[in-house]
Amino acid sequence: MVLIVVLVGVLGFAAPAWAHTTVKVEPAVAGAPNALVTVNAAAESDTAGIASLRVVLPAGIAPGDVTYVDGPPGWALRPDADGYVVGGPPVAVGQDAVHRVRVKLLPATPTLVFKVLQTYTDGRIDRWIEVPSAGNAEPEFPAPVVTLAAPPGGFPSSAPSSGPASPLVNPVDPNTPAGPDLAADSGGRAWPWLIVGAAVLVAAAAAAALVVVRRRR
Repeated sequence: MVLIVVLVGVLGFAAPAWAHTTVKVEPAVAGAPNALVTVNAAAESDTAGIASLRVVLPAGIAPGDVTYVDGPPGWALRPDADGYVVGGPPVAVGQDAVHRVRVKLLPATPTLVFKVLQTYTDGRIDRWIEVPSAGNAEPEFPAPVVTLAAPPGGFPSSAPSSGPASPLVNPVDPNTPAGPDLAADSGGRAWPWLIVGAAVLVAAAAAAALVVVRRRR
């Protein structure tokens, strides 16, 4: 009995965390034209209804590329600087606010992040804007993230161009390049001095040997 009570308490406490705002895209393919986007804003207030939603569109989707399809009775869409606002007569307390828009052309990216600000009739605002990351895989207020399949030609490469190779730098003088030409030139100029040095050493050794022989005589 105690275990059942504990489980009920835990589930009851965790339930609000499951009721996040979600986004569905059809077809969920990068670069798809006329994609249908469904935004489901879950009701998380026991005393107020949802009055409006502000949706910040992902990069690559302009507000002018979005057309309102349908939603709660009496709701309408108004373009915003970085997305749009949709709202009207508030939905009933405890009822989710679901609306759909059509996007002219999806960007050719693997994921889309929709940030949603959900306003209730009592002034409360739920900000679903936190993007999951390696350091915070499950944020408290996650933004809806949609994974897209690759287009027929694959995703365009986002890696920066390697460009021309930079010249090596001389560790002694950073302003002096130390590329292959300089290294080869240095090696070419060094060998005559090695020969001269070897000849001097041989001559010195011969002179020393001659001095020793004369002393023995």
